[in-house]
Amino acid sequence: MKQGIALFLKWLFAVLFSAIGLVNCFVGNDPEFGIFILLSSLFFYPPLRLVFQQKTGRKIPTLVLILLGLFIVWSSLGVGELLEKINMSLG
Repeated sequence: MKQGIALFLKWLFAVLFSAIGLVNCFVGNDPEFGIFILLSSLFFYPPLRLVFQQKTGRKIPTLVLILLGLFIVWSSLGVGELLEKINMSLG
């Protein structure tokens, strides 16, 4: 049960961060930032993490993923003005 919840949360954050990256790519004036966020979000997809582990022999530490996730949220909401970009695209 715990593994299922953990897997669900991994996929949820991966999709959420990818969506943040896509919004930043196509709305506003900073597509490079959006591409950076989109590429960073790839570290959260479980199959891609497994491929990374198999190719390098190293596992991405959970602390690194937490810090990367916090950076994505902080930079998108604060610096990237994500909410304004969403409102601009909807309205």
